[in-house]
Amino acid sequence: MAGPHRHIWLCADDYGISHSVNTAIRDLIMRGRINATSVMVTAPHFDRADAASLKVLNADMPRVAIGLHLTLTAPFRPLSQGFQPQRDDAFLPLNLTMRAAMWRRFRHEKLAIEIATQLHSFVTAFGRPPDFVDGHQHVHLFPQIRDAVLNVVSEVAPNAWVRQCGRISRWGGLLDRKGLLLDLLSHRFRHHARKLGVRTNPAFAGTYDFKPDADIARLFPAFLKRLPESSVVMCHPGFVDAELKRLDPLTTLREREYAYFNSEAFPAVLAAHGLTLA
Repeated sequence: MAGPHRHIWLCADDYGISHSVNTAIRDLIMRGRINATSVMVTAPHFDRADAASLKVLNADMPRVAIGLHLTLTAPFRPLSQGFQPQRDDAFLPLNLTMRAAMWRRFRHEKLAIEIATQLHSFVTAFGRPPDFVDGHQHVHLFPQIRDAVLNVVSEVAPNAWVRQCGRISRWGGLLDRKGLLLDLLSHRFRHHARKLGVRTNPAFAGTYDFKPDADIARLFPAFLKRLPESSVVMCHPGFVDAELKRLDPLTTLREREYAYFNSEAFPAVLAAHGLTLA
């Protein structure tokens, strides 16, 4: 007889980036097709109404873990004053953010203030600290940034866990260059988290090349192989609108992910791997 199913977190990133993405994420939560989402409090049009519409989904029963999607890359803008480095009053692009982190060119006190400000903005919107913290474009894993993130979380939100992005086996996907980089960054991240007593997820999956012809229905089952209890699988479902197109290059693939998670094939795949979101 098969044992009980293992619980995992299927986390929709980028809640707040646009109203259409928010609508799609809330719909999947109501249908029981995802059970976590992380919120971009820096998104230009994220407001209390977006927070209230998400928060109410947990009013009669716990449906979704709600986390902070720490954002430190362009085109988004800092919430705090004096953040450096930046360009045109916005964060640096991803490649320059990584370079600045590698060379430790962030001003530590300003970095910590920005992270704390985004955490405070989350608390203001939701009335409580986040269940977890992760990073838009995985910036929370970068050198220098990871130290500030873990220090702030340990002090301000000690009950939150923080997403690490290491896979079960890095040798299972040598062609996945993004996955290999995340494995490397996550190794150091987990080490620092343990020293500070900050909890992390045991395993991570969900990376793929966001090419126009990517087939999520074919890719997704491979993400689930051998996942232990409380693993995180990242996803980006959504509907496309003008605001999303203005802020992010990931557009139509979001609608493809939404369609897959809303299909009957998705729960069958979860069950086949002995996994549950409940």
